[in-house]
Amino acid sequence: MPNSQKSSSNALKKKTIDSQSFQMFFVLIGMCVIMTILYPPFIRMANLINVIRQISITAIIGMGVTMCIITTGIDLSSGSVVALAGVVAASFGKGDYPLILPIILALIAGAACGFINGSLSAYGKIPPFIATLGMMSIARGAALIYSDGRPITGLSDAFNFIGGGYILGIPMPVIIMIIVGIIMYVLLNHTKFGKYVYAIGGNQRAAVASGINVKKYLVIIYTLASVLAALAGIILAARLNAGQPTAGVSYELDAIASSVIGGTSLTGGIGTIPGVIIGALIIGVLTNGLVLLGVSPYIQTILKGVIIIAAVLIDALRRNRG
Repeated sequence: MPNSQKSSSNALKKKTIDSQSFQMFFVLIGMCVIMTILYPPFIRMANLINVIRQISITAIIGMGVTMCIITTGIDLSSGSVVALAGVVAASFGKGDYPLILPIILALIAGAACGFINGSLSAYGKIPPFIATLGMMSIARGAALIYSDGRPITGLSDAFNFIGGGYILGIPMPVIIMIIVGIIMYVLLNHTKFGKYVYAIGGNQRAAVASGINVKKYLVIIYTLASVLAALAGIILAARLNAGQPTAGVSYELDAIASSVIGGTSLTGGIGTIPGVIIGALIIGVLTNGLVLLGVSPYIQTILKGVIIIAAVLIDALRRNRG
């Protein structure tokens, strides 16, 4: 492709991504306005902070899942990795060891799961859906075996601060989400790695032809995605004051939903970190507002499913117009 056409294509793609992010941001604002009209206390600062704290774990997982989706893949193992990392961190987070040790060991456990996912997909030619579906069962089983099927409790105050502490009135999970979001934004938008991620998602054959080691980068992408899921598992264990081997069930679905609602295309090549956070906030605002309004949890589940289908449908219609 000539440089002029390539530049034009990249500019058009960036414009499309920015447009989607703005659209979903206005949807989020509209939802907040509607919830405030229906239930005025919704707009209180304490409730808004609570919403952001609740979605921080989903957003962190979603950032990793988004990279996989951008490359036309998927990661269904995130929720199980959250549980595995949580029990590993909790077993060393009782105060007998330096705080850094449970964090490092949990991240290593997550990285191992992601490395296997990426290797099976890139070198084993196994579809990411199947590879990560298998890892979903393996990681969950490993978490149950490691913890003997029981919660690991008695965590130290220093460890619990990760999930329940505040700095200048801001919850630690929110601070961690913001830091991770900035790092991931820079990584995807201002580094060679980010350019390769979008190139692989845009046209994998063209990426190979241009000299990109697609297999190596796919392994890195899935490893990083699982590391972020492991980080979310550490935060969750600290919030619960326990490593729960049954934690994280369906978290991968919420992460995928946040990514898709935020404008990530399931056909690859399109997706942003701000979009993921906005998507997670949309789900969080909807869930929080419905709880405050006393809506049945069963109806909440139905509405969440409707929103996911609508987001995918909008993406399909947008691609057809393109």
